[in-house]
Amino acid sequence: MRLPSRLQVLFAVAVLAGSLALAGCPKSPVVTQARPGPVGPAASTSPGAGAGAGAPGAAGSSAGEIAVTRPTPPAETAIAGQPGAGVVGTAAAGVSPLKDVFFEYDKAAINADQRAALNDNVNWLKANSRVKTVIEGHCDERGTAEYNLGLGDRRTKALRDYLVTSGIAGDRIGTISYGKERPFVIGHDENAWKMNRRGHFAVQGQ
Repeated sequence: MRLPSRLQVLFAVAVLAGSLALAGCPKSPVVTQARPGPVGPAASTSPGAGAGAGAPGAAGSSAGEIAVTRPTPPAETAIAGQPGAGVVGTAAAGVSPLKDVFFEYDKAAINADQRAALNDNVNWLKANSRVKTVIEGHCDERGTAEYNLGLGDRRTKALRDYLVTSGIAGDRIGTISYGKERPFVIGHDENAWKMNRRGHFAVQGQ
């Protein structure tokens, strides 16, 4: 059946309008899910930890990458006020206000040049009468472990006797020998050995 010309025109306009409406409809958004970030210690060092891809502040990074700043390890701290400051050894765990006293090789006698340090310790202990001290005897690495334990013990007794003679009560002073087991400086020459032949004064009840 032939439609009147006016109806044909209206039909054509309706079809054209429908086509344009369909062409202009927005596409459905594409939804993507980000992968879960790392959990635990890795979260602080993995790229993208704690932020999305392209997060503000990630200057110089490409899309999907986050600039990571790694913390600087803390610098080791030497024992201040002790001979050999600047060398870190096993004694760095316990810093004492009292001074170490050093010995000659295979000797337990107190040298004249060490008496000033001992006298400073005596004065400090007198001024801090509630503090007790434990004198640790140390040796260098030469000799057997058994021999060095005995040598360290003789050194602590010599130092204890000096303190007691100087007026420090004996019940405030303990002694222990570590021999060569706890070196202050790691090394195999005289520069290390002379630092390891020592009496160390730890404090208690400060």
